[in-house]
Amino acid sequence: MVNAERTPPDCPGGHDGRPESSAGAHLQDQLEILIQDFRTSAEPPMPVFVVHAQESADDDAVAGLVRQLHAGQEAHGTRCAVVQDAYEGPTEVRRAAAMVRALSDPKKWGGPKAVYRRYAFPRLRLVHAIDDAVAALGDSWPAPAAGSPEAGQDPRQRLLNQLAQQRWRPRNTARWRSGLPLFDMAHILPASLVTVLAALLARSEWYVAVGAGLVFLVLLTVLNYALPGRAPIFLWLRRESRWFMTTTFLRAADQEEPTEVSLLRPVRSWKAIAARAYDVAEALEAGGDFHLQLCVLALREDLRDNHRRWSWDLRGFKRPRPPMLFLPHADDRNGGIELIRAVSDVRSRRSELDPLMVVAAVRSQDVPRLERSVVRTTPEPDIAPPKFGERLRTWYREWAHNLRAEQSPSRERSVLPWVMRIPLPHDQLGPVEEHRRHLRASARPTLARLVWALHTLVLVIVLLAVGTVMRADALHDRYCSASVLTANRDSRRERTSDGATECIGIATDGVRFADWLPVPEPGEEVRTLTADEEPPWTVDDLEDRVAGQNADVLAHHSGKYVTVVYAGPLSADPASGSSLVKGAEELAGVYLAQAVINENSSVKLRVLIANGGVDLGHQEEMAEQIAAYAAHDPTVVGVVGTGRDLKSSRATTRTLMEAGLPVVSGTNSATYLPREFANWFSLAATDEWQTRQLGLIAAQLRTPGRQQYALVLARDTAKTDDLYTSEQARYGQRMLRRHGFTLLDQRRYSLSGGKPELRSHAQEICRGGRVPSVIYFAGRVEDVDPLMNQLGTEPGCAGKPLAIFTGDDLSKADFAGGGQSVAPKVTLYHAALAELRTAATRTGFYLDAADHLPGLKDRRLRYDSPALASGQTALAHDATRALFWAATRDDRPQSRASTWVNLRNVKIEGMATGTIDFTRAPLYGDRTGHSIVLKEVRRAGDGTSRTRVVCSRTAGDTDRLTEKECRIG
Repeated sequence: MVNAERTPPDCPGGHDGRPESSAGAHLQDQLEILIQDFRTSAEPPMPVFVVHAQESADDDAVAGLVRQLHAGQEAHGTRCAVVQDAYEGPTEVRRAAAMVRALSDPKKWGGPKAVYRRYAFPRLRLVHAIDDAVAALGDSWPAPAAGSPEAGQDPRQRLLNQLAQQRWRPRNTARWRSGLPLFDMAHILPASLVTVLAALLARSEWYVAVGAGLVFLVLLTVLNYALPGRAPIFLWLRRESRWFMTTTFLRAADQEEPTEVSLLRPVRSWKAIAARAYDVAEALEAGGDFHLQLCVLALREDLRDNHRRWSWDLRGFKRPRPPMLFLPHADDRNGGIELIRAVSDVRSRRSELDPLMVVAAVRSQDVPRLERSVVRTTPEPDIAPPKFGERLRTWYREWAHNLRAEQSPSRERSVLPWVMRIPLPHDQLGPVEEHRRHLRASARPTLARLVWALHTLVLVIVLLAVGTVMRADALHDRYCSASVLTANRDSRRERTSDGATECIGIATDGVRFADWLPVPEPGEEVRTLTADEEPPWTVDDLEDRVAGQNADVLAHHSGKYVTVVYAGPLSADPASGSSLVKGAEELAGVYLAQAVINENSSVKLRVLIANGGVDLGHQEEMAEQIAAYAAHDPTVVGVVGTGRDLKSSRATTRTLMEAGLPVVSGTNSATYLPREFANWFSLAATDEWQTRQLGLIAAQLRTPGRQQYALVLARDTAKTDDLYTSEQARYGQRMLRRHGFTLLDQRRYSLSGGKPELRSHAQEICRGGRVPSVIYFAGRVEDVDPLMNQLGTEPGCAGKPLAIFTGDDLSKADFAGGGQSVAPKVTLYHAALAELRTAATRTGFYLDAADHLPGLKDRRLRYDSPALASGQTALAHDATRALFWAATRDDRPQSRASTWVNLRNVKIEGMATGTIDFTRAPLYGDRTGHSIVLKEVRRAGDGTSRTRVVCSRTAGDTDRLTEKECRIG
């Protein structure tokens, strides 16, 4: 008998299902005690707990208590079902049967915390199938009216035909499980395997044996599923059929008919099942309590089977908590009371214990219908009445002790032996003490859940095969290059905004980022560059040439080389308007530096290419891949690139710093990075310094003693990773305020379909009483044309002088070629990062570019050649040369740490942008000597735009720009 004093530990944490009343807490503890005994294989008898109020006014509170118990058990991971609806039926018994039918849905059981897979109810479904067949035949079965079409037909055959049409399943249920025909695969697959073995034993070739098995598999599947109006061919082998024929609950069929199923006698087994089905159908047609009791028996047997410990999958060990059925309102409307009576009656007739625990609430007026009570009608008075929890345990012990005698056939059957009625006094329905903890049966995983080593080698092989296929599929989904069992983990797949795939990480072992670029549809052109005249090279060309250089280095100069990683945006997303212009031009500069270095230096340069995705949107993942690769390749001395200022730039730089890698960027103008990271070196003038230089022009536009309005118009980047725009807006606003402009509220414009929404902003700016004379535009180059269009047509701004300041992103604009334009009377002032014109006379960059870059051989190149005018290629070239210089001091390859230190001694003249000088770069501070160009763009009389350099400095020139030098006329 159960040891009721075995107490589970306290529940370790709070949850939404904690009991809210004192009685609920004690009942919850009692349930957990039973669950603890169930877990330890004691198999305690599970009563039907019927709770009711001693006062009718508390009926609703008792119903709420049952709901609290349900929530608590569901939070503890118990498989629970709760019945709160009223079911249709002419009688209370039929309504109870309908309730049991609803419980055959596996979705009714098992909350989100329940372990292992869903329940299966094959026996209960078989009973429902027969019941549905009887209902489909109607009143004309089994005895049709004289003269009807059914007269003279065998009623048994009519029943079997109807069941065959239903496929021996309840009507209106899904034909396949999980969308696949696997209902009989437990029999079809072994039969096919036997066919294969038989063919092998007959000395057939292996492919003949496998082919025979596959043909037999297909044949059986077609026979079992595709032919309408017939019973499944393996019906006689199903577990529900074996139960159907062996349970003593059902009235035996005619003694002349077979009464058992046999593996080797399918015809005899089929006749036995058909006879039993007809016998049961007749009983269901007659009505009465038989239908409900049969449904309860089937439910009970299915639950026993679902918790069978020594099953093939050890599911009983994996489900250590018994199932619970909660009836917050058990009454005549939903058949709850009849269900309780049926559960008790069926259990009294059977000899096995089942795991189902029922907790029901009944109204006070319905208590007389449940005659069983463990409380004596005239309880003896106690000197010190025990607490409710102690009384509850005593009641359970008394109930369990009396259970054997109460089930005796010789006893008067006016009681319900399996019902344990619990009256709840009013004082126990009040709130539980807040500090009181409740119990929870042990939640540690069972051994069967941790180790499952069953049964056959075939199953293991199947699992290994499936696991191999799944692993291969997962590797192909995750990595850019993968085989069946292995993958190149230096690069991974990621999704773009339009659902396409891009490759992120380092290109090693034959990976090419060009292979992941969008492919034009037939008749469609996908532009990867935004300039009016595209560079005559492609990313594919550059990757091939870099790979060729690397192969030569590894083949002929082992131990005499250093490795530099270029990290840039090498993905394109036409849907968002992003292009490869930056990545393609930067990669060209890196390759050019590699080609020149390897041609002229005894220490060679190996370049690895890393992709951070569209607009460097995945640069953190890229940095992690670089750091992981550098951990096992000591020749990697640093990184070139990361040329966009994003919210992820800090994390990216920190990851590379922790890996010991210095970063030399050509175009990232972030102000905070050199101040926060010792490994950060950049050729680009910082945003703050650029804005101060633009202030030299802003000061000339300011009329002393006159109020002049100015504002900052910035792109809204709240939902993006962009930080460059916010930095520009912040420093631009500070600059305008410093020069005495009256600042209007900053405006943020958003994008819709990749296009800026500027119309409403232009209207409010131009039609108000305070029209600004200066606008600092913190946006991107692709937004300039829409802005100029609005300012050129909006009353209040059109035809009136207006100055617009913006940052170095405008250096990518093609004003001379007609790619962008400015509105009439608007003057655009912007910074550029590379002063190429002055430096052109002192560098061999353009001759080297003509010799080595694809598509430029034998062409005369200048600083203003469209392929090089933006300065991206020049800055990437110079950054690579600077990093290589630090990594090969004294003509010997340096370590990663030495390269980092040597960078602060770099001073190289004759570069594309001037002199690269890091010798005066303070630690955690701003250096001087950046290249800078301030340009003025005005509209010409013919409608084109003309650009004029206002003032400039080449790299290495530390003389300050002055207002006199930057006169605007």
